[in-house]
Amino acid sequence: MIKTYIFLIAAIFCEVAGTMLLPVSQNFTKVVPTVALSIFYLCAFYLLTFVVNKLPIAIVYATWSGLGIFTIAILGYIFFKQTLAWQAILGPPVPHVSIQSLTFTLLDFSLRT
Repeated sequence: MIKTYIFLIAAIFCEVAGTMLLPVSQNFTKVVPTVALSIFYLCAFYLLTFVVNKLPIAIVYATWSGLGIFTIAILGYIFFKQTLAWQAILGPPVPHVSIQSLTFTLLDFSLRT
C-alpha cells in the first residue's frame, strides 16, 4: 500500500512539473520544454494507472487534483510572480475535507459489506 501512495505522489509531481513547463514552452514553440512537459504528463498518467487499481478513483482524483492545484498555485506565485487571490489561498482545504469525508464514507461502506 505504501508503494501505491508513492506512485500517487510521483504522479502529482509529474503533473505539477508538466504544468509548470506550460508557460516556459511558449505555446509549444520551444522544443525542449514541450518535450519535457509531454514526458512529465505521460509519466503522470502512467503512474496514475497503477494507483487507480489499488485505491478508489474518487479518492485518487480528488487527491491528485487538490494537491496539484495547491502546489501549482504556490509555485506559480514563487516562480512566475502570479498573484494569489483569496480563493487560491482558502480553496485548497476544501478538496482535503472532501477527500476525508469520501474516504470515511467508502471505508464505512466497505466494512458493512
